Amino acid sequence: MTAFQSRRRWAGKTALVTGAGGGIGRATALRLAEEGAAVAIVDVNRRAAEAVRKEVETAGGTAAVFVADVSVDADCAGTVAACEAAFGRIDVLVNNAALLEPGGAVDGLSEADWDRVIGVSLKGVFLMSRHVIPRLRAAGGGAIVNVASVHAFATMPKTAAYAAAKGGVVALTRQMALDFAADRIRVVAVAPGAVDTDMLRGGGSASDEDLVRAGFPMDGRSIGRVGEPSEIAEVILFAASEQASFVTGSTIAADGGLLARLVQA
Repeated sequence: MTAFQSRRRWAGKTALVTGAGGGIGRATALRLAEEGAAVAIVDVNRRAAEAVRKEVETAGGTAAVFVADVSVDADCAGTVAACEAAFGRIDVLVNNAALLEPGGAVDGLSEADWDRVIGVSLKGVFLMSRHVIPRLRAAGGGAIVNVASVHAFATMPKTAAYAAAKGGVVALTRQMALDFAADRIRVVAVAPGAVDTDMLRGGGSASDEDLVRAGFPMDGRSIGRVGEPSEIAEVILFAASEQASFVTGSTIAADGGLLARLVQA
């Protein structure tokens, strides 16, 4: 028995995951494949996406790579059409692709950086969703999970574009949930806190060490820690699954209790 033959709750279904070449997207693609889904691995980085595809297939799963910039409508339209052609259906969309600008308050952030962060992190959710929704409607329903962030609710200095984008993702999630409820399309946001990914380690105004020092209430393995991509993937899978059939329009915080703190250390 291969690694991906023990649990098959998603057998016969297709999931499209953006930003799946690493971090939370990679972990989500692997878990969906483990549950039996055919996974469309969407990323702007072909090499990273192919590496994830190889992981899935080595473990006995099914995946295909689609290289796309989700801020470009033609890329989104082509990716969704190609995914449907490859797998015959789309059952769930995970809008995970995002960018964190290299530190910027409004008065120090270039228009180009603002546009790029908003384009990938918010506009990309709009573009991918508008091309997937007709497929979900025609199939009788499905789920869209938008990866937001705690930055939508409480932020830190010099993350203006990212915080604005993630706040927009939360608002857009509510709107889509209302607009497409009659089509049996659920739309849910997941808001991670600090997670051990390349985005956290490589760019932004605070390192993971700074965030740990800020004092996460949850201490399952140590006093203050960042989350693991696999932990967020489990929440995304729940949000997309039939186990969450009465959940739509809401945002699930997966932040180790970070937002529960009144004052950070």
